Amino acid sequence: MTAQPLGARLLLLLAVLMLVATACSGGADDQVAEQDPVLVAKGGELYKASCAECHGSDLRGTDKGPSHLSILYQPGHHGDGAFQIAVLIGSTAHHWDFGPMPPVEGLSEDDVEAITAFVRQRQREEGFEPYPP
Repeated sequence: MTAQPLGARLLLLLAVLMLVATACSGGADDQVAEQDPVLVAKGGELYKASCAECHGSDLRGTDKGPSHLSILYQPGHHGDGAFQIAVLIGSTAHHWDFGPMPPVEGLSEDDVEAITAFVRQRQREEGFEPYPP
């Protein structure tokens, strides 16, 4: 990995902090909007390849990672930006006892947008599970 100039690292840190400030914002906007079917289809394939091992092919979690159908993943609690952050830099364990999530290599921002659309559509169709499970 090549070292980034200090200015680039500071800019990235600022962008991440801004996303963090909004990604776990909480709020009343917990309705899941209908998603673009093309993005959902692409996201389903990417989810299967990059996320299902830990979060389950049915999104209900495994012994390696939590369910994406948990009420904690409502848009008003973990916004779409939280998915980008988790893939880009990983996530510390803050609701679950699975340990930290490492960054996911090989996914672009557009890929994560498609995965998020897939997850949101499934949440819309299946609803949310209570927390704690």
